[in-house]
Amino acid sequence: MKKLTLAATSAVLAGTLLFAACSNNSNGGSGNQAPANSPAASNTSASQGSPETIQASDISKLPDQAKKRTDTIIVGLTDPSGAFTPYFQQSGYDGNVSSLLYTPLVTVDDKGAPQPGLAEKWEVSPDSLTYTFHLRKDLKFSDGSPLTSDDVAFTWTILNDKSYDGDSQVNTLGIKGSAAYKDGSATTIEGIKVVDPQILSVTLEKPNAAALVLLGSDVLSKAYYGKDYKQGDLGYMKQLSSKPLGTGPYKLEKFLPGQEVRFTANDNYYGEKPKTKNFIYKTSEGDTWQYLETGEVDYASFSATTENIDKLKSLGFVNIVPYTPSTYSYLQLNFEHKALDDKKVRQALTYGLDRQSIYVDANQGAGVVANIPSSPISWAYTEDNINPYKFDTEKAKSLLDEAGWTVGSGGIREKDGEKLKIHYLGTKSKNTDIFIAVAKENFAALGIEFEPEVFADFNALVSKVEGGDYDMVSFSTPLLTDPADGLLQFVDGEIKGYDNPKFKELYEKGLATTDMEERKAIYKETFQLLNDDLPVIFTNYKKSVYAYNARIENLSVSPFYGLASSLPNWTLK
Repeated sequence: MKKLTLAATSAVLAGTLLFAACSNNSNGGSGNQAPANSPAASNTSASQGSPETIQASDISKLPDQAKKRTDTIIVGLTDPSGAFTPYFQQSGYDGNVSSLLYTPLVTVDDKGAPQPGLAEKWEVSPDSLTYTFHLRKDLKFSDGSPLTSDDVAFTWTILNDKSYDGDSQVNTLGIKGSAAYKDGSATTIEGIKVVDPQILSVTLEKPNAAALVLLGSDVLSKAYYGKDYKQGDLGYMKQLSSKPLGTGPYKLEKFLPGQEVRFTANDNYYGEKPKTKNFIYKTSEGDTWQYLETGEVDYASFSATTENIDKLKSLGFVNIVPYTPSTYSYLQLNFEHKALDDKKVRQALTYGLDRQSIYVDANQGAGVVANIPSSPISWAYTEDNINPYKFDTEKAKSLLDEAGWTVGSGGIREKDGEKLKIHYLGTKSKNTDIFIAVAKENFAALGIEFEPEVFADFNALVSKVEGGDYDMVSFSTPLLTDPADGLLQFVDGEIKGYDNPKFKELYEKGLATTDMEERKAIYKETFQLLNDDLPVIFTNYKKSVYAYNARIENLSVSPFYGLASSLPNWTLK
């Protein structure tokens, strides 16, 4: 399972953290896919001192436990698995870790425009096929070894190996000669050219609007990660995932599963050294409010309910900032179960589920019902000719009748001797409790048997999904940069069984041009198609607030990188 669907709706102690992924996710450094001329329409980052910030009213209330920390900042995080090498991660939580350990060749600013990372500059050929990257001088990995063009070429190469099964989209770009490398008829990739230790180029078979930032993702050390590499076999990579060798502002000091991830400043980082030497992700299970109130963590994210905001204000020692992440949430459906492979059934489930009550009213307005795979802050977002699927039990019943599911014994619908059941998977949380209560009532009214299964451990839920033993499961995307990010799961096999040739055609068209207005028109048509097809049930867009210890200065949250981009500048006054 790829990371796009692994940023689950389970409670994350610091909900706005982002792996430089999905990613993709869903991508540990490979998911911030902004085309060069397609900046996001709005900036959702909120910096300290912005007009929206609610300043701490009484810093003297800061708990002693927090006051005593002088060189360490602590943030909560749902348990990562320990797979901290980009491109080979198990979840978005792993990506939160690697986002501090690695710096990509190309980053994006808060409007989605590409910015220099490890690459100080780049050129794109007039035909948009060849990208030439110029690395900064004297780059080093965290162990002090040099980073050169060979490392970048190695990274691109293994992502096009036939045995690569991770979430990176680099292998979808169509690098010239990559097909021959994958099938073993070539031992190198023709389109990758190392000019000198600081310059290399890559040539594509056809233009791709997301190519610059995809190619400009994290770099893996050839000497470290490539020493055991044999073409066609990347199995050894899993053994290195817990011992990452990176390029970021921090390096891994220690990982204690179920407890914490410890980082310390990377002395070989190319940029300005982190202003706070040590950073910790607290991963042990516990109550987010308790951790913040007692000073065990310095930062936490919450739904933007009136109750939460008032409670945060009462603490006195935290700054509070509203935040709209560039994500969407959804209910993934198992197409391998016959009933859910029918579009009319999927539409009936959507009409028959009171999403307004579940995701908006129950959260005191800290959310908006979603109907397309795009965040409202995206430049491609549209509501034009989009069906809102307002709660309508009678409409849902009519669609189920049309699909041949008739009410049988006990009031449960049947077809061909099979009862209509929904086996739902969720993670233990207040939101899951609300969903189950409403969904059970809604689906019973439709003649559907609803069987919820709740997991305390996120990784256990993932295993269940991967085994195929489910009908419906709650997920949320990682932070999305380019409109194509939110579509990938419908074209790469992540949503097993969904196969619409028209969608695939539109997906390719959206990446084949760099003209923003042309792309906007393509994505409008794409969103309309998916709004009708419903390969997933789109549920909601979240409204959040983050609260942080008012001692921290220079904190901001990027709509595309979460905390990772500003964290090295955090200071404790």
